[in-house]
Amino acid sequence: MANHYFDENPEQRSDERTVTAHLRGQQMSFRSDHGVFSKREVDYGTRVLLDVYRLPDVEGDILDMGCGYGPIGLTLAAETNRTIWMADVNERALELAGRNAEEGGLFNTRVMKSNLFDELGGKTFASVLANPPVRAGKETVHTLFEEAYQHLCSGGSFWTVLQKKQGAPSAGEKLEAVFDSVHIEARKKGYYIFYAKKN
Repeated sequence: MANHYFDENPEQRSDERTVTAHLRGQQMSFRSDHGVFSKREVDYGTRVLLDVYRLPDVEGDILDMGCGYGPIGLTLAAETNRTIWMADVNERALELAGRNAEEGGLFNTRVMKSNLFDELGGKTFASVLANPPVRAGKETVHTLFEEAYQHLCSGGSFWTVLQKKQGAPSAGEKLEAVFDSVHIEARKKGYYIFYAKKN
């Protein structure tokens, strides 16, 4: 059976590497490994999402949902004093994200295991970001959108990236059905960055 980055316990043997990237004006370094998303480099969709993301106007914590080894959450943690929550179901990714936070001295982070929002209870956020696990299926992605809305405070924002070939137009329709306002913030090389708000 094939392993996927959204599996709880990847079976591939460990072979750690270091990934470096210039993100939001900062040189970032991350430990990566087999069994995690985009193990060799920070993927293009994540880069574009981080390029256009704006910190929320409202007070509150920020959530990186499906954090992987941490490029989104840790880049933001290096930029703001807000608490950055980082959630994933993949235990190897979480272990890497935790070590990356510690080695980067980014102590305004909380790394936790959660299948989507299952372990977050009634916690709300000023902003949620996600490079969603499209290979897990449209139903999973749409559930992520619905639960993100429920976990935003009033005035909160949701940011996500999807490729056109992976269903960005239909994802946009779903976002419009769930959120109070939706904008396409960027289109680059087939990647769509959506910015959705909760009133």
